Amino acid sequence: MELKLPDEAATQRLGALLAQSLPDLQSAHLLLALQGELGTGKTTLARGLLRALGVKGPIRSPTFTLVEPYDTCAGTIHHLDLYRLEGAPGDLDALGYRDYRAMPGLVIVEWPERGGTALGLADLTIVIEHQLAGRNVRITNQTAAGKAWQGALRCKRI
Repeated sequence: MELKLPDEAATQRLGALLAQSLPDLQSAHLLLALQGELGTGKTTLARGLLRALGVKGPIRSPTFTLVEPYDTCAGTIHHLDLYRLEGAPGDLDALGYRDYRAMPGLVIVEWPERGGTALGLADLTIVIEHQLAGRNVRITNQTAAGKAWQGALRCKRI
């Protein structure tokens, strides 16, 4: 699935539509991988998703904290930013990644390539690329849950 997003508001709207399309987080164990260069809108997309699920207050990039947990009306969400990791074995374990993946909810990971194979398969991967005006977004799925999530997203008006 490919989309053109003209501005930041469209990126936040896509995040909101992802939230509206989410499977039941009380029983699902979902991984959303957000890839793209610095400044492409990965955190903006995550912010749109979290706002749509009722998160109030500041939603910051977890670049320095590495992990930000959120309790939402849909369930628990952990937002990770792996930019500062060096990809050493055990980096994800030190963040508690296995624990987050073992509990029902959603894990959003920015810079998933820094987690290597230890990250596992993402249900949805969203690649955001700079364009002259706006962003180009490519959404792919790698699991049955991701396929269902993407299918529900296709039914939304983007």
